[in-house]
Amino acid sequence: MKNEKIKFHKAKKSFGQNFLKSNLALNKIVEAGKVNDEDIVLEIGPGKGALTSRLLEKARVVIAVEKDRDLIEILEEKFQKEIKAGKFILINQDILEFNAGDFNFLYTNGLVEPQATRGPEKKDKLKSQINYKIIANIPYNITGAILKKFLTDEIQPSLMVLMVQNEVAKRIVANDKKESILSISVKAYGKPKNIMKVSKRYFSPEPKVDSAIILIDEINKDLFNKENIKEELFWNIVHAGFSHKRKVLLSNLKGFNKNTNWQEIFNKLSIEEKVRAEDLNIIDWIKIVKSIS
Repeated sequence: MKNEKIKFHKAKKSFGQNFLKSNLALNKIVEAGKVNDEDIVLEIGPGKGALTSRLLEKARVVIAVEKDRDLIEILEEKFQKEIKAGKFILINQDILEFNAGDFNFLYTNGLVEPQATRGPEKKDKLKSQINYKIIANIPYNITGAILKKFLTDEIQPSLMVLMVQNEVAKRIVANDKKESILSISVKAYGKPKNIMKVSKRYFSPEPKVDSAIILIDEINKDLFNKENIKEELFWNIVHAGFSHKRKVLLSNLKGFNKNTNWQEIFNKLSIEEKVRAEDLNIIDWIKIVKSIS
C-alpha cells in the first residue's frame, strides 16, 4: 500500500514539486551538510522522503515541514517507526509560516533542556541551545523567500544545503565577480559554495532548467555585530544601490539620500565614480554604510 501511494502520487505544480531521483545528488547533499548523530536537521518539502531517508540515517533528529497533505500521509506511513521513536518530526505547514523561534517540539523530544524557556533571558537561552541545519530540495518558486526568512532570523541555522536552480546558484556564488542583491544578501550572513550541478533529467517531473546543490556555511550575524552597523540601514543602502541597474551607483545613492555627500564618501574610500552596484563586494558595502553611520 505504501509503495502504491508513492508510485501514484503526482507532483503538484502549485507546490513547486520536482522530486529528485539521483542517488549521487542525494548523497552529495548529505555530505555537504556534514550531517552527524548530534544534528537537528530541518528539511523543507520532504516530498516522498528520498532525502529524508538519508538524513535519518545520519542525524539525531529530522524535522520536516511539508505543505502537501497527501504527501504527509505518505510520509507518516513510510516513516512510522522513526516518528514513534521521536527521531522524525513531521509538520504539515507552509514553510514560510513556520516559526524557527518556536521549537517547543524539541523539548518534547528531549533535544534541548526545558529550563531554557524560563526566566528573563528566555530568548537568549533558547538561541544558545538550539543548533540546527537546513538541508532540503526546496520549491524553486520560493527560493528567495526561504533564504531571507532563515538567514535573517533571530535563531539562524548553522548552515544550509539547498537544491536550487543552476542559474540562481551561479548568481549567489558570483564567481564572475558580478554581485547582485541576492549574492550580497547571502554573503552578509554566510559563505556560499557551489557543490554540484544536477541535470534536469534527474528530477520527476523534469523541470525546464538544470539545478545545483549550494552550501551556505558559517551562518551568523557577525558582520553587523562586529562592525556595529544596523541591518536595516545596510539593506536600505544596498537596495538603493541596485535600484536602477543601468545607472551608476553614485547616481542611485544620490537619489536615495540627497543630504549625504556621496561624492566625498566615494573619494575617501577610493571608489570610482562610474562604478556600478554589481562591481562592489560585501566589504565595499560595509565601508560605505560605516561612512554614514
